[in-house]
Amino acid sequence: MGKPLIAGNWKMHGTAESARKLATEVSHHNAQETAAEIIIFPPLVHISAVSDALSDSSISVGAQNVSQYSNGAYTGEVSAEMLLDQGCKYVLVGHSERRAILGESDQTVAEKFRAAQNAGLIPILCVGESLQQRQQDATLEVVAKQISAVIDLVGLDRVCQSVIAYEPVWAIGTGETASPEQAQDVHAVIRTQLGEAGRSTTLLYGGSVNKSNAAELFKQPDIDGGLVGGASLEADEFLNIAQLVEA
Repeated sequence: MGKPLIAGNWKMHGTAESARKLATEVSHHNAQETAAEIIIFPPLVHISAVSDALSDSSISVGAQNVSQYSNGAYTGEVSAEMLLDQGCKYVLVGHSERRAILGESDQTVAEKFRAAQNAGLIPILCVGESLQQRQQDATLEVVAKQISAVIDLVGLDRVCQSVIAYEPVWAIGTGETASPEQAQDVHAVIRTQLGEAGRSTTLLYGGSVNKSNAAELFKQPDIDGGLVGGASLEADEFLNIAQLVEA
């Protein structure tokens, strides 16, 4: 088992004022310590405001994306060093929406993973299959290929020092969720792919996680927490989910 984590991905929602308000609510309502480390991933432009709001709390801040480049003439890009400077500890790489909508390849994701880790950020590597790939029984092949691309670039040990989030694409923002058994099957195969060094790697499940399904998901032996989307935009529900993670 890895360290329990609950990550809230706010995606492209909110203003600076609402982001600061939500972060403050999460911080204030989190007086009762949970077994999990809590991470919030606000939109890029709100990272500084959220970091300030959480400065006196144990809640970590992460970024939803990072450039594979450390600096240079890359208009609109943001480097890992810049994210560190804004108070980030974690960063998402390879989220399904960036793979599917913005065309990020396995190689690009691997390069972003390397850039983040080289700078001192902890990457959360997102992997998962589409509905068509699941229907073709290609889930395990797709997930293994996505992880292998990163292993090939940085090595197995460095991948094992990160966090991996399995998020079936067909369950992202759809209200559909993999059954606890389906999710556990994939997590177990990921754990096997990582080998002995991966026994302590944190593995998360993402895909319409909410307070109704989280408890059964988190009871699975290879699921160490969740990557929460829409439910993280409500402080009470997000923290209710966090309370369901067992140490």
